[in-house]
Amino acid sequence: MVEPVALMALALDAAIGWPAGLYRRIGHPVGLFARVIDACERCGNKPSQRALRRRVQGVATMVLLVGIATGGGWLLQWGLLRALGAWGWIGMAVLAFPALAQRSLHDHVAPAADALERGDLPAARQAVAMIVGRDVDALDEAGVSRAAIESLAESFCDGVAAPLFWLLLFGLPGVWAYKAINTADSLIGHREERWRAFGWAAARIDDGANLVPARLGGALICLAGGGGWIVMMRDARRHASPNAGWTEAAMAGVLGLKLAGPVSYDGVMHDKPWIGDGRSDTNAGDIRRALTVYRRACLLLWILAGAAALL
Repeated sequence: MVEPVALMALALDAAIGWPAGLYRRIGHPVGLFARVIDACERCGNKPSQRALRRRVQGVATMVLLVGIATGGGWLLQWGLLRALGAWGWIGMAVLAFPALAQRSLHDHVAPAADALERGDLPAARQAVAMIVGRDVDALDEAGVSRAAIESLAESFCDGVAAPLFWLLLFGLPGVWAYKAINTADSLIGHREERWRAFGWAAARIDDGANLVPARLGGALICLAGGGGWIVMMRDARRHASPNAGWTEAAMAGVLGLKLAGPVSYDGVMHDKPWIGDGRSDTNAGDIRRALTVYRRACLLLWILAGAAALL
């Protein structure tokens, strides 16, 4: 039952994504997770509390969050199958596709290339600021291009490959539990002093949830680009994340580029290692090439979902 759900969810996401008008009116389903996390953080992450207490309360937050997502997903799935019988899978696909980000990721990265091709660097910086957390005000064309490509590669895992992986395994409970975990990691799973204790569980659980999808995503990018295997295997562990480096190194290898490197966050320069051994003077054309590889990698996911449905 889950396999045709995954294929139809991919098709719906590619066709309509999450429309901007709908987002303005009702937001996105992950907004519910963000509100739960924010409420728990206000109560359980006070500076006056000891680090151990904040860590325990962070664990409790994740138990509550994953419980809400898993329980809600199971109830919805059970209700649809009970009410619609053999047609319940269609309703499941409708409820699953907002967890995927094929179209929205593409639509957020492409404007950076558009702006650079027009020679409008400020607009390119503004476009890339929507998808990265680094400082963008001083980025030149190469910096904007690298930021866009890195975000595209990393988000292929947590925005497409990983949600689909958990959807195939466990249906609606799996995909929405993953989105809850990933949302928590993006909001509180940081190393800064404020988040280190409270967000510890979110970061560790997210690492585990992405362990297989990240490596699968890297392999799919290499297949889609016809190479990059050596760079992926060599450089994946240069990334601070145990998972994000796989898709980023794969993309660097496929495109023959150097990604990552020194980057500024909140006015502080971080001397990150380079990933890949090609050019670092990236441009709009490289973003276009990365988007082509991305589309092919998404198509491979469609083929995997279709094969699972046939089997």
